[in-house]
Amino acid sequence: MTFSDLGLLPIFTDKCEQLGYTEPTPIQKQAIPIVLQGGDIIACAETGTGKTAAFLLPILQQLSATNKNKPGTKVLILSPTRELANQTEAACKQFEPKGITCTAIIGGAGYKRQIDSLKRGANIIIATPGRLMDFMEQGMIDFRGLTHLVLDEADRMLDMGFLPSIKRIVKAIPANRQTLFFSATMSAEIEHIAYAMLKDPTVIEVSPRGKAAGLIEQTAYPVAQQFKMPLLLDLLDKEDFDRVLVFTRTKRGADRLAHVLEKRSHKSNRIHGDRSQSQREAALRSFKSGHTNVLVATDVAARGIDIDSVSHVINYDIPEAPEDYVHRIGRTGRAGNKGKAITLFTIAEEHSMRSIERLTGERVERVLLPDFGGHSAPTAAPGKKLGSPARKTFRSFGPRRGR
Repeated sequence: MTFSDLGLLPIFTDKCEQLGYTEPTPIQKQAIPIVLQGGDIIACAETGTGKTAAFLLPILQQLSATNKNKPGTKVLILSPTRELANQTEAACKQFEPKGITCTAIIGGAGYKRQIDSLKRGANIIIATPGRLMDFMEQGMIDFRGLTHLVLDEADRMLDMGFLPSIKRIVKAIPANRQTLFFSATMSAEIEHIAYAMLKDPTVIEVSPRGKAAGLIEQTAYPVAQQFKMPLLLDLLDKEDFDRVLVFTRTKRGADRLAHVLEKRSHKSNRIHGDRSQSQREAALRSFKSGHTNVLVATDVAARGIDIDSVSHVINYDIPEAPEDYVHRIGRTGRAGNKGKAITLFTIAEEHSMRSIERLTGERVERVLLPDFGGHSAPTAAPGKKLGSPARKTFRSFGPRRGR
């Protein structure tokens, strides 16, 4: 199947070809025709499977047919993080035809450029809720002509932290619109909320909800808390990696970890909510270019990093929500590449590992390292098999790197 078979016009199929997209992905095959027909969607697919193009391409085609060279906001795309909003804006600019304009409205960036783009009548607004609410309260956005609402990473957008803002935004936009929800995970509770905002939606599930990409090798290391740092350094020395994302739960933890890695001669940087937007963008650019090969991040990065060559994801801290595990490790194993996901967890966090396994439906292999305070998992979760026994010796991962 080709992109033209999905109903896309030559102006868009040619652009896909220029960008190296020769065949649509499964989520694109299912979603694009429905969006072109004007239907609402709840779509679940693994990260890195082309969800952004699945909604951008048909929306841009619809706008080019009806709103070309006409200023005014027609599309609102809501994103949970600044990084994801910037990434979506970049994709939009790659595909957008002449006469259609888009802009990112995000916190941490200068107001002037964003205000100027709104005054010029940007057709597509890609926004994080906080900055969008700020502009709405100042009466700077006119939603009367809005025709499309997209919630990207809808599960995070509708969790308890974002839901009040989402409800206010939805109340301010026209009820007669096309609404699209895209995410890698979707709980039953979140889906219930989504149905209240959509009209007779088509549910698309390219893969089982919460399932990690099949190209990712997953392992977990039971470890005493005081040995987490030595084990991480040992793994970084012995693993054969290109680029590594290391996730922590807290901003302070990310700062501390990045500082230690720098002291050990690892080219590293960090990204979290207390860093300025310019610092976050610089850290991502450095990571993408290969100038740094270890990026320490809080979950702000789990939904906004699209780099095909991330070889490893290491969960230094186990995520609070099982769904965040899927998004974190989804930063590797992208674009047909294999990846590795490694999780460090304490005996008190065994229940969190079991929750992750219940969500993904997969057993994560335990690697037991007694020298690092490793512990055996006590028993299997109800109805679940423990799988292969934990290994009791450290594996050799490749040539040891010098410190």
